[in-house]
Amino acid sequence: MAKVKNRRDNHNIKRPKSHAGYGESAGTREMRERSERKAPERKPAGRSASERRPSASGNYKDRGGRREFEERENDSNIIIGRNPVTEALKAGREVDKLLVTSREGSMIKILALAKEQGIPVMYVEKAALDRIAQGKAHQGVCAYVSPYDYSTVDDILANAAERDEDPFIIILDGLEDPHNLGAIMRTAECAGAHGIIIPKRHSCGLTETVAKASAGAIEYMPVAKVTNIAQTIDELKDRGIWVAACDMGGAEYYRTDMAGKIAVVIGSEGFGVSKLVKEKCDFVVSMPMVGKITSLNASNAAAVVIYEIRKQRDTRSLHM
Repeated sequence: MAKVKNRRDNHNIKRPKSHAGYGESAGTREMRERSERKAPERKPAGRSASERRPSASGNYKDRGGRREFEERENDSNIIIGRNPVTEALKAGREVDKLLVTSREGSMIKILALAKEQGIPVMYVEKAALDRIAQGKAHQGVCAYVSPYDYSTVDDILANAAERDEDPFIIILDGLEDPHNLGAIMRTAECAGAHGIIIPKRHSCGLTETVAKASAGAIEYMPVAKVTNIAQTIDELKDRGIWVAACDMGGAEYYRTDMAGKIAVVIGSEGFGVSKLVKEKCDFVVSMPMVGKITSLNASNAAAVVIYEIRKQRDTRSLHM
């Protein structure tokens, strides 16, 4: 701002009278209108989807159709604070994921415990944890825990043995939509499947949303969470179980024999079955697509294949 050499020059500026109580004068109105014309247009506080920048954790990044990270879930599924989270990890509590803001101090111990137990860790901004904690002191960490207990692969196989049936297993390769998981659980339970296997990373866990979408099936359908899907497939194959991937480029599902010991792999919403997992499978089954849309929702595709397996099993039992 340029300096005024002579302060008396300021007195040459004509200032309008206030005319208090009788409305604004012509001079005041002219100054107001001039300032309004010069004032820059203010944008709304919220940003549109196109203006969002991904945070350090990539929360707003749409990775091939994957859903954005939801900061808020059921409050009863969240543990906040360094000591509570540490004790939960020490006690072996089933933790779906950790959200942290730093790697310093006592956080190092928490991260070590999480790594030892194979728990996914997401680095987020402090503002994100502030919203999740809703004003409580989170100390830079919170843990999402499951309100439901997970089973093991051995539990699922034991379930099949108890019923004196060939194992019938659903493997979900990176399914992230809780509504899809709940719908698949409901179909699997109704069709008589023995259990579902999901990965620890890049997968939806057993949340209240899943429970609601499953319409009660979550209480009866065992769900095992494993570190490595490809390795788990190898273990199932060693036990004499055939593994089929539901993906494009395979034989028609209704022309494929799936009546025996079977595990069927359903891929994620955005990527389908991953390349490594697909290579581990014994064969691939597909559904004919004769419409203009070339894919089905994951839960719909799962329902079609699951009930084809149910049909083949029932048909085989009728001819025995």
